[in-house]
Amino acid sequence: MAEDDRNLPDATPDRDYDTVSELPVGLSPADRPKVPSTLPPQGACDTHLHLVGGQNDFPLWDHRIEDPSPGRGFEDWLELLQTHMTTLEMSRGVIVHSALYGEDNSVTIEALRRLGESYAGVGIVRGDVTDEALDKLADTRIRGIRMNEVFDAPLSWDEAKPLTHRLADRGMHLEILMTADRVAERAEEIAELPCDVVIGHLGWPDVSAGPDSPGFDAVRRLVSGGRAYVKLSALYRLTSAPYDIAQPFVAALAETPERCLWGSDWPHLMLQGAEVPDAGILLDRFFDAVTDSQARQTILVDAPQTLYRF
Repeated sequence: MAEDDRNLPDATPDRDYDTVSELPVGLSPADRPKVPSTLPPQGACDTHLHLVGGQNDFPLWDHRIEDPSPGRGFEDWLELLQTHMTTLEMSRGVIVHSALYGEDNSVTIEALRRLGESYAGVGIVRGDVTDEALDKLADTRIRGIRMNEVFDAPLSWDEAKPLTHRLADRGMHLEILMTADRVAERAEEIAELPCDVVIGHLGWPDVSAGPDSPGFDAVRRLVSGGRAYVKLSALYRLTSAPYDIAQPFVAALAETPERCLWGSDWPHLMLQGAEVPDAGILLDRFFDAVTDSQARQTILVDAPQTLYRF
C-alpha cells in the first residue's frame, strides 16, 4: 500500500531554495542542489555519478562538446560531489566512468580512493582488456564495466558479450546504455548473459511512444523477469522538466523494486545553462512516481547494497 508522504520526513523549508534559475550559462552543475521535498531512507545510494578532473582534460574532447567545467579542477569537483550527496542525504554512491575519458579509468579510481568504502565504481575497458587489468579494477571497487552505445565508447556489444564470462568470474556486472529498441533486438542475448546486467537510464525509451511501446516492453520484461537491473536515472535526457511524461515509465519499472536503482546522473555532463537539471528535483520526481515506502527502501538502499556489495 502506498504511504502518504505526509507521514514521511520532509526537508526543512528554510534549507529548500532555487538553485537553477540563476545558474550562469556554461556552468554545470549548480553549487548545490535543491533539498528534496521528501528525504530518502538511511543508507540511500545515488548509483549514477560522474567525477571529472578539470577543464579541457578529456582525451575524447572535440568541437561537438561544450566545456562543462570552466575553471574547475579535480578537488573542486570532489567538493561539489560531496555537497551534492550531503544535500540529498545520500550516504552511498557509485562513480560511473565517463565515456569522455575512454578506457583511462584513473579519474574514477582516484575518486574511489578518496571517497572510501561507501562508494563503488563502474569502469570502461576495451574488448581486449587483460585479466590482470580486470583484476586491478576489481581491487579498486570497480563493480562493473559499462558498454555505451548512445555516447561513443571503446567497448562494442560484440566485444562485451564474451567479456561477460570474465566479469562473472570476478563478481562484476555489465552496464549497458543503448536505446530501448536495441534492447528489444538483443533481449534474448541479454537474458542469457552469465553476469548481472544493468540497463541504464530507463533503457533510453522513446517517451513519445508511451510505456506500452515494444522497445520499453522488452526492457520491462527483462527487469520483471529478474534478468536485468535498471537505473531510474536521467529523466532530463529523455524529456524536459517537469518530467511528467517520463513518470509512467518510472512507475512501471518500479513494480519490480528489487531490480531498480536510482541515480542522478550528476553532474549532467554536456548540458549547458538552463538545460542543466536540479538533482533535488529529479529525486522529488522519483518520490512522486514511487509512493510506497517499502519500494523506496528497496530501490534506494537494498538493491544497490546487493549489486555493488557495500
